[in-house]
Amino acid sequence: MADPDLLARADRVAAIAATYAAEVDRDARFPKEAIAALKAERLLGAAAAVEDGGLGLGMGDLVEIGRRLGQACASTAMIYAMHQIQLACLVRHGRTVPFFQAYLRELCKEQLLVASVTSEVGTGGDLRSSRCAVEVEGDVLKLRKEATTISYGEHADALLVTCRREPAAPASDQVLVLLRKGEFTLERTSSWDTLGMRGTCSPGFVMTGHGKAEQVLPSPFADIAARTMVPYSHILWSGTWLGNATDAVNRARTFVRAAARQTPGTVPPGALRVAEVAALLQIMRAQVLEVAEECDRLMTAGDDALSTVGFALKMNNLKITASQQVTQICGLALGICGMAGYKTDSKFSIGRHLRDAHSAALMISNDRIYQTNASLMLVHKDA
Repeated sequence: MADPDLLARADRVAAIAATYAAEVDRDARFPKEAIAALKAERLLGAAAAVEDGGLGLGMGDLVEIGRRLGQACASTAMIYAMHQIQLACLVRHGRTVPFFQAYLRELCKEQLLVASVTSEVGTGGDLRSSRCAVEVEGDVLKLRKEATTISYGEHADALLVTCRREPAAPASDQVLVLLRKGEFTLERTSSWDTLGMRGTCSPGFVMTGHGKAEQVLPSPFADIAARTMVPYSHILWSGTWLGNATDAVNRARTFVRAAARQTPGTVPPGALRVAEVAALLQIMRAQVLEVAEECDRLMTAGDDALSTVGFALKMNNLKITASQQVTQICGLALGICGMAGYKTDSKFSIGRHLRDAHSAALMISNDRIYQTNASLMLVHKDA
């Protein structure tokens, strides 16, 4: 687990994120103060190697930072998680290439923020399918993509973009391209006035970019997705949701304790429900941490272990269950706090937590993941 200094740095960022969380949610604006604090605490390079200027953190420590941020502001935590996912892709699949090694050092030194461009008009939300293709002529590449959403794209220092390997390639033959600020333009095509996760600022864009051929990661995107993007996404997202659920339960617990002080010698009706929701939170926390620790072990053992059907099922099941648990827990916390939780101007308000929680099942649709699992289970044999 992370050392006390690292946790103190994360807590300082979380305190700033909490200060502006209501405003960020209300105005659907980028949490610039919290992101500036992450940069000041040198936390944007958390997943990068120490020799490149990063912190060299494993999955468990990344989850803990995300959980603490999620208790303060789910949008800030999700931006942090998304950035670390992109950073992990660069570290695990590009670090041996001089261009990407130099970029990683620059990212850590300057605390640069990287966003992802995986969604695309016409693919039905399928991560493993692209319509756009990178075009390479000599040493020059160009790329145009109609993205349905790019989280914090207008605030990012770089983009990692999925696309077909070449114009003649099939939809599933994908690569990942790094485009730095000044090498891409974004033309907004939609708004971002949403139920929750409003601070992630994720409208659609037409993205046009150019660069050099060396900016294409050498590994096929199929390998990057299976061995890095999917496990990091499902685990770090779950850490964010765990933080959101934790703060909701803390507010419910504080509400019941306040009621108990008003009627000494009696147990408030909500105390039973607090015991119930605390048990659910414990199950969620144990599940997220167990999978994070296993992922760390497998990554240390070798990437082959990350490509098994069993591992894919475990990652998918974590995403499904954690996304369901966060909504259930926040809903129960709202019931405990009653009207005090329903009011947006109350210190016991659960409204933002519950609205943010409902995004979890939609980030890669749970129905799509269930369909994938159904196919995988036809060939998987339990150990």
